[in-house]
Amino acid sequence: MLQTRAVALVTIDWGWPDDARRWLESARRQASDDQVLSVVTPRPDLGWAQVANGAIEHAPAEIVVLFDPSIEVTGDIVGPLTGALRDPTVAIAGPFGVRGRGTLKEFEAHPGPEVDAIEGYCMAFRKADALAVGGFDRGFRFYRIADIDFSFRLRAEGGRRALVVPVPVIKHEHRLWESTPEPERRRLSKKNLYRFLDRWRDREDLMTDRGQHGGEPQGDQQDPG
Repeated sequence: MLQTRAVALVTIDWGWPDDARRWLESARRQASDDQVLSVVTPRPDLGWAQVANGAIEHAPAEIVVLFDPSIEVTGDIVGPLTGALRDPTVAIAGPFGVRGRGTLKEFEAHPGPEVDAIEGYCMAFRKADALAVGGFDRGFRFYRIADIDFSFRLRAEGGRRALVVPVPVIKHEHRLWESTPEPERRRLSKKNLYRFLDRWRDREDLMTDRGQHGGEPQGDQQDPG
């Protein structure tokens, strides 16, 4: 049985092993003895959220930093991210955040520091918190908006925050986005958005900048996260 460490850095190989290898090599250059690095290879029949939850459940650490394999680590990320999580009011942290455009129906990238949600390119959170809320909603078989929903799940109780923490990373091509035909990714994105709204449409209190509702939900939000 693996000993529990302070931090686990985890990514999922969705079928592009060169991307996962690039992530692993870059993360290894920054890792220390109290950190675990893991590349998860999913079963093809499982949806995105279920695979991510399995990775979280098996991470032997108090804090999990979940990456998309498109990310390349170029410097210290663990120090700033774990430092942010020392504040009990912070539920989730990462370098890329989003805020609703005056509504929960559409989101856009925002520099923060406080945001509505952290994008799944790189997100740090306490494993215990993730398990307490049931992880990612398994209904999100496609990745779009699963990260926003997860951020809201972590923030929903106790007025906790999502915090943008600038860290040195490079975003490369997002394979899941690029490999999905546009009509299909639009359909799946819209399906996920409606699932998100079914749960959160009455929780405008979770918006960092509260505003008025806009029009119909938009199938495409921030691209490609």
